[in-house]
Amino acid sequence: MEIVHAGGLAGAREARGLAVVIDVLRAFSVSAYALGGGAAECLLVTEVASAHALALAIPGSVISAEVDGLPIEGIPISNSPSQILATDLTGRVLIQRSSAGTQCTALAAAATGQVLAASLVVAAATVRRIRELAPPVVTFVASGTDHGHPEDSACARYMEALLGGATPDLDELLRPLRESERWIGIRRGEIPGFPPTDLDLALQPDRFNFAMPVERLPDGVLRLRGA
Repeated sequence: MEIVHAGGLAGAREARGLAVVIDVLRAFSVSAYALGGGAAECLLVTEVASAHALALAIPGSVISAEVDGLPIEGIPISNSPSQILATDLTGRVLIQRSSAGTQCTALAAAATGQVLAASLVVAAATVRRIRELAPPVVTFVASGTDHGHPEDSACARYMEALLGGATPDLDELLRPLRESERWIGIRRGEIPGFPPTDLDLALQPDRFNFAMPVERLPDGVLRLRGA
């Protein structure tokens, strides 16, 4: 199995084989907590207007969205797993728009047609799914590369090590994140819509025992379900 590491929008466009699109902080941690909390499915879109249109068409649905990492007026959930945990999503649809994860997933789906969405909380389950699919090529797409998010690359290296049967040192892999000014700002609660508890939730490895395959619906919307 050939392993390719790619990053950001450019990497997603050039993905080959099975694309594993990673967004640890926070889109695909949000997806995992939503599905783990009973959501029926997550629908991924690239535009805020598309999220609003879908919400109007799907009774009881909930939007989680941000632009450039910041909250959007009128949308109470700003891509936050902490806010997802505080919301009853049982049987409901979560509609997601983010500036990295959903954008890269749309590009990777167009490039390869075979995509898994991933984050640390579903890393081991994602690796099991990769082994089951046994593709000749796997492209790990660290979606946050364009935004200076080292946690996505760390997650990619963590999953690569698990694929090879190794026991990765996640603390060491996450050292660049924990030594960053961004980490300090989040811990201090300085980023709107980004509660410090999101870090604790998103950095728990292998919390959920399901992978998140991406399916393109006839209208072009991308759907995630736990599997």
